[in-house]
Amino acid sequence: MPDPGDPPLTLYGTSACHLCEQAEAVLQRVLDAGLVSGVAVVDISETEDLMQRFALRIPVLESADGRELDWPFGEAEVLAFLSPA
Repeated sequence: MPDPGDPPLTLYGTSACHLCEQAEAVLQRVLDAGLVSGVAVVDISETEDLMQRFALRIPVLESADGRELDWPFGEAEVLAFLSPA
């Protein structure tokens, strides 16, 4: 179960990924608009498990409840992803 203090979203990527930089820019606009309270950015190259899970898919956005949104996404897709089903 997620910790209530954790950011509601996690972005998985690497520091050498230009698509990850684009995804961070999209998420920054969502943050700046006040539509989400936080995003944790995780570099998958730091653990073998994350590399195996995400290597061919990054960037990947994950919600606190474990749902995943694969790139490409824009602000509209992030907002739809955040909306309850």
